[in-house]
This record gives sequence, C-alpha cells and structure tokens, in this order.
Amino acid sequence: MSIFGFGKKKEEEKKTPCCCCGTEKTEVTSEACYCDSSDTDNTCCGKAVDGICCIKVLGAGCKSCHDQYQNVINAVAEMNIATNVEYITDMEKVMAYGVMSMPAIVVNEKVVSMGKVLKTADIVKLLKNMGV
Repeated sequence: MSIFGFGKKKEEEKKTPCCCCGTEKTEVTSEACYCDSSDTDNTCCGKAVDGICCIKVLGAGCKSCHDQYQNVINAVAEMNIATNVEYITDMEKVMAYGVMSMPAIVVNEKVVSMGKVLKTADIVKLLKNMGV
C-alpha cells in the first residue's frame, strides 16, 4: 500500500487516431481501428489510394500555415489524388510528430517537410518523388 497515492502507477495504453477512419487504436493492438495497417508497406493504413493514405498539414493557425494548407490542397487536386487533406493545429498532436518548426507536411504518417512554405509545384515534385 502506498501513502498519499505515491507508488507504481498502472501503465496507460497510448492511443493514437487512425489516419483513414479516425478511430482510436492502441499501441498494443488495433482492435478499435477498422483497417489493418500491418498488411501494407509505406502507408499508415490499408486504405492507401495511389500510394497515399493521408496527408496532414501541421501548423499553429498562422497565415503561413494556412498558405501551406491551401498549396497542399491545390497540389492534390492537380495530381488527381483522391485523399483528404487534414489541417491540424492542436499542439499536442503536432508535438507527437516531433515537429518543432511549422508549417509541416505529413504524408502517410511520415514528416516530409517542415519549417517552410512550399509552393504547389514543389509539393507536386515531393509527392512524385515519394512514388505517387
């Protein structure tokens, strides 16, 4: 028995949202997720379209971050990629990616750019270099 609540605490399961269905899944199992991420390579989930499962723009809500978000939307439309672009301003979620300078672009749960606003043409080149 511990005094004043000090002592060993039960380990909490770290829950992360799935990129394609948005439900929470734990690190240990993916029971709460409707997709199975173990079957695909280079994607964050099994619902990859044209090699891209999800694209996220991480930012603080400033003008530069909004410009980056719009440029990513334009690049996705130009390349005819059928995926949603998510704009994340929650600092806890941003820090979970290890991003210290914004805006940042995350493709398939991998940070591919941070700290500068890329033009639409640069984003298209970046996505093509990833094999899209």
